[in-house]
Amino acid sequence: MSISLHRRALAGIAALTLAATPMAARAQDFINVLTGGTSGVYYPLGVALSKIYGEKIQNVRPTVQATKASVENLQLLQQGKGEIAFTLGDSLDAAWKGDEEAGFKSPLKKLRGITAIYPNYVQIVASKDSGIKTLADLKGKRLSVGAPKSGTELNARAILAAAGMSYKDLGKIEYLPFAESVELMKNRQLDATLQSAGLGVASLRDLATSVEITVVEVPAAVVDKAGPPFVKVSIPANTYTGQTAAVPAAAVVNYLVTHEGVKEETVYQMTKAVFDSLPDLAAAHAAARSIKLESALEGMPLPLHPGAARYFKEKGLKVGS
Repeated sequence: MSISLHRRALAGIAALTLAATPMAARAQDFINVLTGGTSGVYYPLGVALSKIYGEKIQNVRPTVQATKASVENLQLLQQGKGEIAFTLGDSLDAAWKGDEEAGFKSPLKKLRGITAIYPNYVQIVASKDSGIKTLADLKGKRLSVGAPKSGTELNARAILAAAGMSYKDLGKIEYLPFAESVELMKNRQLDATLQSAGLGVASLRDLATSVEITVVEVPAAVVDKAGPPFVKVSIPANTYTGQTAAVPAAAVVNYLVTHEGVKEETVYQMTKAVFDSLPDLAAAHAAARSIKLESALEGMPLPLHPGAARYFKEKGLKVGS
C-alpha cells in the first residue's frame, strides 16, 4: 500500500472512531441515586439499587450520592441533578405543593412518582439516664431532630405539635444527622434523638448497644391529631437491644421519585428492577421487606412517571389518568 493510501485508510478509521464515540456516550444513561446520610436506611438501599441497576439494566452507569435526604433530594431532582431519589411522603407532598415552611419556595412540578416503598417509623429514643419515658417528659430536655428542614425534622415538628408542644418547650434543640446525634448521646451531651427511618436503623442499633435506652411512645391519639400522612404503627419488641416490649409509634410512607426529563424506558426498567430484586434489597436492609407491589401506589401525592405507570399497568394495577 502506498503512503498516500495508508494515510487515507488511517484517516478513515479515525473518522469512523470519532463518529462512533458520541453514539457510544449517548448509549450509556447515567442513573444517579440520591439517598441520605450513610448511617440511615436510604444509603444502604441506594447502594443496593445502584448494584441492581448496573446488573439488570443495559447501557447505564449508576452512581450513589449521600445527601441530607428528602428535601435536598427533591430539590436536586428538580434541578436535574439525579435520576431517582428516596423521600418521605410528607416532604414529597410539600415539594409538589410548594410549601415554603417545609423548605420549598415554589412547587417542584418537574417531579414524578415511581413507587411507594416502606414506612419510615418516627423513632424517639432517649437515654435511660435522662428519665424520659413520655413525649411530655421531653420538656426542658436536649433533643436532636435531624438536619434543618430535612424530612426527619419536619416529622419532629408535626409530632411535637400534635402532642401540644413546640421547640420552645425543649431545653435545647440540635439539628444533627443520625450518627452525630448518637455520638452526642453516648457522651451524655444529648438526652434524646428523633429519627425518622426504617426499623432497625444502624444509628439506633449502635446507640442501644452502647447505652441503656428508652424507646418513647407516640400514642395513637397524637398520631390521629397529626393526621395524614402519619399512620399508627408499632415498633416490635426487641427491635433494639434492651427494648423488651412493643412501642406504639407514628410512621410516614417513603417513596422513590424521579423527574420528567428521565426517559420513559429508563424509568420503566428502574421500576421493574426494584420489584424483580426485592430479596436483594431486603438483604441490604430489613426495611425493604415492607416493599410490596400491591401497595406501590399507596398515597402517591403527585403524578406517576409514564415509565412507572407502564410497568404497573402491565402488572394489573389501577393507574390513574
